[in-house]
Amino acid sequence: MKRNEMAIGVVPLLLGMVNASFAAELPDGAAVIRAKADGSEIVVTTTPRLAGAIHSLTWKGREFIDSADHGRQLQSALNGDLGSPITAETFNPTEAGSRRDGAGNRSTSRLLHFLAKDNELQSTTQMAFWLAPGEKSDTQPAKNKSILSNHLLTKRVRIGLPDLPHVIQYDVTFSLPIGKRHTHVVFEALTGYMPADFSRFWKFDPATGQLGDLTDGPGEQPLPVVLATDSGSHAMGIYSPGHSGEGFAGPGYGRFRFAAERVVKWNCVYRLTNRAGIPAGEHTFRQFVIVGDVEAVRAALVKLSASNVKR
Repeated sequence: MKRNEMAIGVVPLLLGMVNASFAAELPDGAAVIRAKADGSEIVVTTTPRLAGAIHSLTWKGREFIDSADHGRQLQSALNGDLGSPITAETFNPTEAGSRRDGAGNRSTSRLLHFLAKDNELQSTTQMAFWLAPGEKSDTQPAKNKSILSNHLLTKRVRIGLPDLPHVIQYDVTFSLPIGKRHTHVVFEALTGYMPADFSRFWKFDPATGQLGDLTDGPGEQPLPVVLATDSGSHAMGIYSPGHSGEGFAGPGYGRFRFAAERVVKWNCVYRLTNRAGIPAGEHTFRQFVIVGDVEAVRAALVKLSASNVKR
């Protein structure tokens, strides 16, 4: 073998060793955090297969999350226009992974940082695009040219607040990278996919402190939503105090029922528009996920909306 051929052969070997070393140092994202609420515990579980996204949330013997593939979790995502008309899922960095990951044990997203202790966890994830290059959402082709995005998602999750044991504080920060020109970005700051037996949909009116009937939409409306079992023994609500940044609209609260897949969903959505182009940078949103029976969720929503806790 000639010297230059040997050198060429050594370079990929060394790069492979560096990449392997880097991969070995990445966290696996396996953790359980918990805190007491009404004679039971709210238990949140993350697993290596989802790059830090929340796989399970239980309270009083009931699972609240329908973690089937790499889209149905308690997680965050965004959708950008990339300078052309925005279409669903076509530029869609997603915390838990990609559509191709399916029900598999690995995520295309990359977990970069992870801490968990007692009732708190923190993670940073390099999000995968939901679609791979060449794939389509309905008839619209993916706009991304790679599988892994350069968009980062950092979250900090804490179960239980003073006098609010049923509340999970959930802060997320999206980092938009340089080199991508968007004029419109939809932040799905948080979404929860839940088993189909959470079939009762409610909306919470901060003005009255009461819950009212809500259709299954689908789509967004301006009031916080609660999804509950028919008996009301188990319920999950979502509330966000808002975002004051220029160009932002929201929060909008969505609700959806996917009958064929036997899953229901809520989300908390913000939209950012800047016709001159959205600069690279960080955007942080605070949400409160409330877990308990219907009355406990309603009472916590009353307190949260009255205090209007800001980030």
